[in-house]
Amino acid sequence: MLGVKTVGNATLIAYDGKPVLATDPWLGNEDDAYFGSWRLSHDIPSDAKADIAVAPYIWVSHGHPDHLNGQSLKRFINATILLPDHVGGRIHRDLEADGYKVRLLPDGEWVELSKRIRVLCISDYIQDAVLLVDVGGRLFINMNDSGARARLSVIQKIARNYRHSYLLRLSGYGDADMINMFDEEDRRIEFKSTRKVGRWLSQYAARTGAKYVIPFSSFHQYQREDSGWANAHLTPVSAYQEGFDGKLATFIEPFVWVDCVTGEVAPLDPPRITAALRKPEEFGDSWSDELDKDDKAVLADYFLRKEALREKIGFLRFNVGGKQHTIGLNGPSHVGITFAVPRNSLMTAVTYRVFDDLLIGNFMKTTLHGMPSLYAPNFNFFVAKYGDNGGAESKAALRSYLAEYRRRSGAEWFLHILSREAPHVFRRFVRKDGRLYAVARDVYNRTLRK
Repeated sequence: MLGVKTVGNATLIAYDGKPVLATDPWLGNEDDAYFGSWRLSHDIPSDAKADIAVAPYIWVSHGHPDHLNGQSLKRFINATILLPDHVGGRIHRDLEADGYKVRLLPDGEWVELSKRIRVLCISDYIQDAVLLVDVGGRLFINMNDSGARARLSVIQKIARNYRHSYLLRLSGYGDADMINMFDEEDRRIEFKSTRKVGRWLSQYAARTGAKYVIPFSSFHQYQREDSGWANAHLTPVSAYQEGFDGKLATFIEPFVWVDCVTGEVAPLDPPRITAALRKPEEFGDSWSDELDKDDKAVLADYFLRKEALREKIGFLRFNVGGKQHTIGLNGPSHVGITFAVPRNSLMTAVTYRVFDDLLIGNFMKTTLHGMPSLYAPNFNFFVAKYGDNGGAESKAALRSYLAEYRRRSGAEWFLHILSREAPHVFRRFVRKDGRLYAVARDVYNRTLRK
């Protein structure tokens, strides 16, 4: 038995006679994510769960709870947890403190796990990672949520040496991000995606050098009453083939067994889970709870430590229990964000430095003032990626943090930063309803954002 199964949200199980490796094991059932907002969309077959349970190696890509799920991970206290070499080492440090046996994978180097399975890990600067898994000479490019930012050329060079290579990565309409957004007139910033997911996946496969595509890291649903509205924006499984270009790659349905001797692909056909909506109170949240004096002090300390953020944004306002609390920052006075959020999840996110979990849960209402998105200026990176996960809160620490990722990336770093910043500059000078904008958007989408 030599092969791979894909199950759950972002779990790849690699076999060499027996289970050897499982990635990002979010097992579902009562192992909820994002303060109870998310659960799995499809069941994990019982035999696959049993295989995950006995795999000697568990790889965790990053800290989001649909990948590193605290409840699920408790089942693997006797396994070796493999981790990317993230700058700051937060997950490594925290798991070792909790008694887990942790092994740090050297960045960009092959590590043998069995006679016919080896892995190579690539970290990126927003604390995500890619795992290349060689199973009997077939390459599985497990990108989960990572765009391999400024490291894509490494994957391309490796993939060229494989006759059979499979891309597994997050795709879809984009609800696995912050979409509960409003403007200053309290109008919802409509979440509309016209992207043909299949076309995008096939183009990305061509960019990485992958010959096959398996949809991955995209299988969740919303189960809180205050986030259930977002279920209307989930990506149906059928969408992953919309516009798929078979000349660029071969499409494989999600949830499959890939035999790495014969190349045969067999569907696992897991049943879809129909989840009833649950009250926020089941997860400790009451929208009527107010902040107390100590809460306000904790909030101020948490955000004021983010030095780079302080210069970009003028204020952060929190509407909790029907009362507003504002933290003044040093940026332009008209630029700010209002968060309407239950007290318990807010204070938990701040205390445990997981603010990204609030954003992705999509039950918190986020209102933007004087800014087009949470990425301009980049609140999300300064607070969640660099600050919470990377431990880079001061400007000096952030410079050192980014310098290390720049060193790892080489010349590709500058090309990546240029491609990331160019669209924001372009939008300042070109009308959205103009022909030039439409043409540029099409070119940009075809060359892929990440």
